[in-house]
Amino acid sequence: MLKNPLAVLCTVLGLTGCTGVSPEVYRDQKPTLDLTTYFNGPLTAWGYFADRSGEVKRRFTVKMTGVWTGNEGVLTENFDWSDGEKSQRIWRISKLDAHRYIGRADDVKGEATGTAYGNALQWKYTLLLPVDGKTYEVQFDDWMYQMDGTTMLNKSEMRKFGFKLGEIVISFRKGL
Repeated sequence: MLKNPLAVLCTVLGLTGCTGVSPEVYRDQKPTLDLTTYFNGPLTAWGYFADRSGEVKRRFTVKMTGVWTGNEGVLTENFDWSDGEKSQRIWRISKLDAHRYIGRADDVKGEATGTAYGNALQWKYTLLLPVDGKTYEVQFDDWMYQMDGTTMLNKSEMRKFGFKLGEIVISFRKGL
């Protein structure tokens, strides 16, 4: 008989929570995602934020423009939220090699790190999220999957202290 079943359960949950899919799993998937190509020129995206229960809380449309010079890019995102709010994020992205990227934005703490293989890219970063006059540091695990030459799907999980706060789902369309 276990002396402390709660301690065993917490240990098991803690260990299984640390595992995840590696971007290298997608190494052979096509089309091959290259941010310098996909995020170059105009794009439009549609998405939503859902809380941890799955309820959609906010929807948005994003008009984007990417401009690359060599391995350095600027991606300007203009958000129109379903509640009437408008916001902008400007990413400065550097391609380090065939598989690694770093990104910076004013509302990102430090650098976002990206790893791409095949048609997939995983971004990890901490977003400075303003809520009711306070700013919270929220960790993002952001996955992008290029579906074809014009379409990309994106799913992001938001966490604070290891607990899931919600997720963001986005569909990108190049050339719109």
